[in-house]
Amino acid sequence: MAANVMLAIHEKKATVVDLYRPLRQYIASAYSERDAATADDDLCAVRDLRAAAVESPSLPDSSSLEQRCAALLAYARALALVEPRFPISPDRAHVHSLSFTWHDAFKTNKKVSLPSVHLEKAAVLFNLGAVYSQIALAADRTTDVGIRTACGAFQSAAGAFAWLRESGVAAKAVAAGATTVDLTPDCAAMLEKLMLAQAQECFFEKVIAGGKPPALCSKVARQVGVFYEEAYAALCAPPLSQHFDRTWVSHVQLKAAQFYADACYRFSLDLHQQEEIAQEIARLKIGMNALADAKKAAKGVAAPLLDSVNKLESNMKTNLERAMKENNSVYLMRVPEAGTLGALPAASLVKSTSLAEVLDASNERLFSSLVPDGSMKALSKYTEMVDDIIRTQAEKLQQSSEITRVRLKEMDLPDSILSLEGNVSIPADLKEDVEAVQISGGPAGLEAELQQLRDLNRVNQELLVQTEEMLQKEASEDAQFRTQFGSRWTRPQSSTLTKNIQDRLNLFVGNLKKAAASDALIERDVKESYPLMSILDRRPIESALPSISRPIMSLDGNEDAIVGALKQSLRQLESLGAQRAGLEDHLKEMKRKDDILPKLMAGVGAHDDLFRKEIAKYDPICAEIADNIVAQEQLLLQIQEQNAQFAAVFNLDDYKVARERCYKQIAAAVAKYQAIKKNMNDGLNFYVSLQDATGKIQQQCGDFIMTRNIQCREMIEDVQRKLAGFNLSSSSHNTNTPRSSSVPPDQHSPSPPPHDAHAQSSYGAPPGGDPRPVYSQPESRPPYSQPYPNYGGPPQQPPYGAAHPGQYQQHPQQHQPPPGHDYGQPAYPGWRGPYYSGQQPQPQQPGRIHKHRTVPQARTLLITRATTTGLNERPTWSGGTICSLNFSRGYVSLWIPFLCILA
Repeated sequence: MAANVMLAIHEKKATVVDLYRPLRQYIASAYSERDAATADDDLCAVRDLRAAAVESPSLPDSSSLEQRCAALLAYARALALVEPRFPISPDRAHVHSLSFTWHDAFKTNKKVSLPSVHLEKAAVLFNLGAVYSQIALAADRTTDVGIRTACGAFQSAAGAFAWLRESGVAAKAVAAGATTVDLTPDCAAMLEKLMLAQAQECFFEKVIAGGKPPALCSKVARQVGVFYEEAYAALCAPPLSQHFDRTWVSHVQLKAAQFYADACYRFSLDLHQQEEIAQEIARLKIGMNALADAKKAAKGVAAPLLDSVNKLESNMKTNLERAMKENNSVYLMRVPEAGTLGALPAASLVKSTSLAEVLDASNERLFSSLVPDGSMKALSKYTEMVDDIIRTQAEKLQQSSEITRVRLKEMDLPDSILSLEGNVSIPADLKEDVEAVQISGGPAGLEAELQQLRDLNRVNQELLVQTEEMLQKEASEDAQFRTQFGSRWTRPQSSTLTKNIQDRLNLFVGNLKKAAASDALIERDVKESYPLMSILDRRPIESALPSISRPIMSLDGNEDAIVGALKQSLRQLESLGAQRAGLEDHLKEMKRKDDILPKLMAGVGAHDDLFRKEIAKYDPICAEIADNIVAQEQLLLQIQEQNAQFAAVFNLDDYKVARERCYKQIAAAVAKYQAIKKNMNDGLNFYVSLQDATGKIQQQCGDFIMTRNIQCREMIEDVQRKLAGFNLSSSSHNTNTPRSSSVPPDQHSPSPPPHDAHAQSSYGAPPGGDPRPVYSQPESRPPYSQPYPNYGGPPQQPPYGAAHPGQYQQHPQQHQPPPGHDYGQPAYPGWRGPYYSGQQPQPQQPGRIHKHRTVPQARTLLITRATTTGLNERPTWSGGTICSLNFSRGYVSLWIPFLCILA
């Protein structure tokens, strides 16, 4: 057949449009100037792509047609990215001063101009189909390569027109406004059928050239006729009936009749071989009648097409005459009516090529930084759909795993198998408790803690005894001085000042006795409970558990087979669990990689269609999850049967009873140990707190005693001074000696006061004690502020009031108080000293530092001397300042400065 009997579509013509400036202005106004500058290269690329797509080639050869096809595809993908980002549409606020103008491909005098991106896309797709038809028509169909090229190009052209119709681009272009007829869905459907008819015709030419059987050739020819008939029907219906040239309609009509007649002709050849002469005659007549009718209506068709039709008609006429002659002379068969014959069979060998892949713009990077809200909402909707699938499948997987865990626990698997092999275990929570007990020392370590309680009790008792002795010693010294000096010793008794301290010490002693009783109870509880708790010293604790033993006598000896089958099933179950974990990870990985935003931005097709297509990729893994769950349920039933046999052979009931008994024993031991440990910790905390409180009390007693010693020294000095003054006054009066006389007082005192013989040797110390005054040795102050160790006794206290001998005699005038100075609380009721009349105490000037002291460093400290009936807290020491001592009974505080050398 001649190549020029087929049709090709002419491209639509367009006017030049500047895309760069309007699109850039829109980006700057809708987004920002910075985004517009970023998209500058993309805008230039789109402008260049349109220029390449709409320009007409100078020489329409095969190479230029391929280039135009590539340019149209590139521009179509760019428009897919432009559409969702730029509102180029007359029904909404569109890009300013941007409108597309296109001429009709079949009636070039008609054109349409609209601000619609859908019109632009539809025109580009139409031209793509037209270029594919031109590529097919330019192929040399006299060769096999040419036939394949033409057939493929016609199918691609049919695919372009099908995409124009099925994707809704043509309908949207029509909805945007009055458009040309060539872009309507009806025209696109007609052109699709025309291109398929010509593609099928290429196959017909191939089978004829290949000498294929007449039956096959008839089927191929019949399908060619069917496609042409569908195209002709569309051309005869509005709006196409008045739009196309009459030669187009006549060409399609004659083609439809030709290939119907050719199918009858090829079918008759097959009937002749089968000696079906009557049907052969009928088919030939039907085909010839169709050709005759078509030739009458066909006007202006190409001469090669008429030649082809005439040749076919001649061949059919020759065969018809031969068949009728044979029937009349030999077969004498009745020729059936045309209405009684069935339809000719057809075989379609072509279909529209899908352009979804070549038009997919999801991999393009144009305007990737511009994402409108509509696309984000669509993406959010799709993400919710995916999340729902992931959540549903994950819940199924987790529920399946939980069912497996519960069922195995009910069957005591795999613990019973492990116990049979000697690998016993205890519950995780109980094991953690046992490990905590063992880490803390276990029951064997309780004796050491009991000893620690005993040591702390002893230390606290020693501290209390020492504190009591300190107070008793001070009170004894005070009583001896009171006896020695009589009424001259006016300071308060020690018992009135230390009552609060003594009460606290008595309270501490009582608490200590109660603590000792509690310690005894704890020690008895440890001894009585040790047999129960001794199980906690087993390392590992699993060694204390019972294990499953094989039966002593076996009837059939199938124990190993039962155990082996059960192990194999458990391994299979474990494999299914690992598969579920892998499926869950695979689901998460699919979701992580699932990014359809580029496809959404490409604007290919409706979102719902895209969603259905993308969601479908999760179907295989969902099916795998369902299969896994079904397989697990069947395997669990099998394991249940095998475990029943295992339990019967190995007497698992007795083992479970013994194991539970052991679990309870361990739990009881842990509870008892924890209770004892808590009581011991409470005791330790009590002793530490008591030791700290006792140390503070002891420090306060030391400060109190030191203050009392200072008072004692000052009172002794005052008494001595008064006695000396009295003796001097008496001597001066009797002998008229001047006041400046330096005669020693003992030489002028005929009647010394009581105990005068010891006045110079015993002041500052009780009779029979150390004669050294306490104020001459400040280093003797015990270091009560130092903490005592937990297990050692307090430091030994030096004798209170001890001092270096002779210091008082060397400095008899140190720290002399002002006249009328009072030293403390009156010893009897009703006495009121000068401080109760509002008289303020005069601060005493610090005396000299004793020259016998050799201390590397010294600080001057001022201590508060106070008289009261209750000591509330120890004095606060501060270098070079006066520190106050608070008292609880409201008596007046007396400030006494003194010099103290601290090493």
